[in-house]
Amino acid sequence: MAKNLATLVGLLAVASMVSVGSGAGGHDYGMALKKSILYLEAQRSGRLPPNQRVTWRESSGLFDGKANGVDLVGGYYDAGDNVKFGLPMAFTVTMMSWGILEYGKQMSAAGELQNAMDAVKWGTDYFIKAHPEPDVLYGEVGDGDTDHSCWQRPEDMTTSRQAFRIDPQNPGSDLAGETAAAMAAASLVFRGKYPGYANLLLVHSKQLFAFADKYRGKYDASITVARNYYGSFSGYGDELLWAAAWLYEATEDGYYLEYLARNGDALGGTGWSINQFGWDVKYPGVQVLAAKFLMQGRAGKHAATLQRYRQNAEFFVCSCIGKGYANVARTPGGMMYHQRWNNLQFVTSASFLLTAYADYATTLSHGTVRCPGGAARAFDVLAFVRSQVNYLLGDNPRGTSYMVGYGRSFPRQVHHRGASIVSMRKDPSFVSCQEGYASWYPRQAGNPNVLEGAVVGGPDEYDDFADERNNYEQTEAATYNSAPLLGVLARLAGACGAGMEEYQSSSSLLNQTSSSVHHRRRRHPHAAWAPFEIQQNVTKTWARRNTTYYRYSVTLTNRSRKTVRELHLGVSELTGRLWGLDKARYGYVPPKWMPALHAGKSLKFVYVQAAPQANVWVTGYKLL
Repeated sequence: MAKNLATLVGLLAVASMVSVGSGAGGHDYGMALKKSILYLEAQRSGRLPPNQRVTWRESSGLFDGKANGVDLVGGYYDAGDNVKFGLPMAFTVTMMSWGILEYGKQMSAAGELQNAMDAVKWGTDYFIKAHPEPDVLYGEVGDGDTDHSCWQRPEDMTTSRQAFRIDPQNPGSDLAGETAAAMAAASLVFRGKYPGYANLLLVHSKQLFAFADKYRGKYDASITVARNYYGSFSGYGDELLWAAAWLYEATEDGYYLEYLARNGDALGGTGWSINQFGWDVKYPGVQVLAAKFLMQGRAGKHAATLQRYRQNAEFFVCSCIGKGYANVARTPGGMMYHQRWNNLQFVTSASFLLTAYADYATTLSHGTVRCPGGAARAFDVLAFVRSQVNYLLGDNPRGTSYMVGYGRSFPRQVHHRGASIVSMRKDPSFVSCQEGYASWYPRQAGNPNVLEGAVVGGPDEYDDFADERNNYEQTEAATYNSAPLLGVLARLAGACGAGMEEYQSSSSLLNQTSSSVHHRRRRHPHAAWAPFEIQQNVTKTWARRNTTYYRYSVTLTNRSRKTVRELHLGVSELTGRLWGLDKARYGYVPPKWMPALHAGKSLKFVYVQAAPQANVWVTGYKLL
């Protein structure tokens, strides 16, 4: 009862804040946009330019790559440490570029377009250096293990700066594919103003895509030091499709559209339906881009295949807004929730995809999204995005802004080496590894340098948050938290004005919990075309202590003429135990002794619960 009362009080608090502080003047999205770009400047590695606005930082990593005989100075530190991880850095650049491409006019109106372009170029300049040969890409400088043994400003680094690369003998299709996507997307950003530079980026992008496709493999099997920090759980199929989609967007070359269509089954683009998008799993991003091509009339003879991509894009949208088959959980205060560690990365990345898809549907299609829980209008989706951004900026039960430096109450003890140690401009005295841990890391005071614009990991599933430097799951920020937010904030800043009343008042999705619109056993979008048949039967019942239990047997049969690999299943409304499947990062997978499901063959598993049958569906697969 006490917990339910606390939840009710939290919801009433949010309702009060939304009614008072979320009108046209409730948040300064333009200011939030400016601060977000400032955060990216604070993450710069290399020789800082004369117009550097974050003045408590100094140049760092000036000898990166020297031991390997290559210049790797520049790029971005990923989060609160001093390592340059290639995979999340490339995703950061891709998402910044996409935001500029969709909402550059709004960024220009806010006075931030050039700063956003500079942020992209800081990354692409580094990628050019990191790609010295067609089939060689440096994917990491430094390593997390040695870095985490030190608490130092990047300007003082004494940790290893060894560089790690992929090549034909040590492939990394996911890393090369994401970097190809980043450079293709960025080429569009610079095409109008710097055409020569844009063409150079396209040359690198095409070479990297060819390298990624020809020499296939997961990058964390080659750069093993990355595995514990940015392991490639989703594999490389999504990045190959992601790169092809961006190259088609940048070149209009039918080869890349053909690749996207021909490999949709084999690489998972038409098979994966998932409610999470981020630096690891790109399938929803690929699917939204493919849906855009379809709505623009650019699908050609591949319209039927791109329609399957679009179905999965709408699966993602519907799941996020609470009208789908596998809805994203929400906290009592209304935030989308996936995991405790850095949950806000998924909120910002989903917010961008929802914004882009809603705008595509409005300008290119019928303006609605078809969901199992009923059609959602595009401005309903945008209103939901606005609720997520407002939550992040302070409209939440704690009244805390999770963007550092925005609002009156924000995290002061951000888990960040550079921000937590006095600036070299104030005290240039060297800070050693252990001195940093002994003198600066445990300090109870706020950081001496405000990491303006940083989006921290954020609150837990109950909207609780502890502003403590050692609470890295909640207080560490990352570049890929902020990158998708640039476009969203620009869109919101540009929306304040004509037509905003409808956008604000469209609140049909805002007060729904994920369970309140979860319709049991609806026909899943895959059902019309997926090569599977799923049957559930009750095989046994028994009563114990006035409770009736049911044993359900589930049979999934491959009705296609091809072999299914990397099968992932979703199971919702499961209240009991399950046997015959293994838990994975993205749902459930068959046991290890069953790596493939051949044509006509079946997979069986059982579960027991004192409730009606659970929902079972195919989350992802590849047809080979």
